[in-house]
Amino acid sequence: MSKEQALLALCRFGMGAAPGEAAVMASDPRGWVIAQLDAQSSVSAEISGFDSAARLLTRLAELKRERKDDKDAGKGELRRAFIAEAAARTRAAAASQAPFVERLVRFWSNHFTVSTKRAQIAPAVGAFEREAIRPHVTGRFLDMLRAVARHPVMLGYLDNAQSIGPNSVAGQKRSRGLNENLAREMLELHTLGVDGGYDQGDVESLARILTGWTVDPARGEFRFVARMHEPGRKHLLGRSFDGGEGEGEEALAMLSRHPSTARFIAVKLARHFAGDEPPASLVDALAGTFIQSDGDLKELSRVLALRGEPWAKPLAKIRSPDDLVVATLKALGDWERNEEGDRRLVQSLAILGQPPWGAASPAGWSDRAEAWIAPEALMLRLEWARAVSGRMARRVGGTAAVADQVIMAGPRTRQAMTDAKGADSLFLLLASREFQRR
Repeated sequence: MSKEQALLALCRFGMGAAPGEAAVMASDPRGWVIAQLDAQSSVSAEISGFDSAARLLTRLAELKRERKDDKDAGKGELRRAFIAEAAARTRAAAASQAPFVERLVRFWSNHFTVSTKRAQIAPAVGAFEREAIRPHVTGRFLDMLRAVARHPVMLGYLDNAQSIGPNSVAGQKRSRGLNENLAREMLELHTLGVDGGYDQGDVESLARILTGWTVDPARGEFRFVARMHEPGRKHLLGRSFDGGEGEGEEALAMLSRHPSTARFIAVKLARHFAGDEPPASLVDALAGTFIQSDGDLKELSRVLALRGEPWAKPLAKIRSPDDLVVATLKALGDWERNEEGDRRLVQSLAILGQPPWGAASPAGWSDRAEAWIAPEALMLRLEWARAVSGRMARRVGGTAAVADQVIMAGPRTRQAMTDAKGADSLFLLLASREFQRR
């Protein structure tokens, strides 16, 4: 193996390279990737200690009640907590000893997007990632799908908490009725994909199946309310379901094992790890593994590391803003670890166009280059790189030597950095084609 392969592993499968890191694992980059899947899972100290979604949602409800009497009650409390967690998440990715797992967390969190755009769940979106995504990234897809579908943040984000069967006890007494948002996104975005072979009738049936899956307002936790659940037989993708909480569980299991789900997930993984136009050979291998392993995500990740396609084209992927900020932390070291530093870190992501957990729609952030390299976006990247360079130049000695350890620098980049000095040299590193890609 070579340093180039080590840097590819660090940037494509991991979250970027720190000085000296490539040399340590250059003898076996694939082994370095795979070992992370088999290591004992642990939660970084950076992201431990934050409140649960249940606690955050009940606190939000408390503050709404308190503000009826005092409009300034708890002002900024949940916002400060959010910034602290978003910054901690970014630092955890940079410091992690299992950066491949951190990348998988981000991939699956984006696949099952929830967003701060919905104010009623915004304080708890980080908790959703910690509770529904992180524990399952090397487990089974069905377990993650189930954790997502039952999580109070997802139920609030896609309005299933208010979905009531029209013929249920509650539906016959109240004007509100069926909400199809969760069912539609579960079919289109979470499992089968838009071309996965379902129709509007399936959306309506799944919505009826999931009625009664709601949130206990007093505890901020999932609960099934039978009086909200649509009674009677439903038909989803040609299969009949006969009622109760159990039919939702059965529907999730069926969707998780559908061939269209295997293909949809395979395409997204291949795109993320091998290029915007994913190789058909890799898609086929991933889809086959998904089916044969019953959605074993560790096995899917192992295939990604062992197949040749993700290693074939260095710098094939544009770094998203999140990737870029984390890679910069790894390459240059952290900036202020205080409240102002947290704010600056989170603000960096927002300036670059990817505020933490802030996607505009349930489709999440795009994984294609065109989403991140429009002229205005490129200008923002350059302005941000200039600001970081000015702030960090004195802390980074021998910029050219650092560049040689964190990117596959081509001759033009090497020469430009050699000719420049101080902050200008560091800016050329961060702005280089090699640093902007992975």
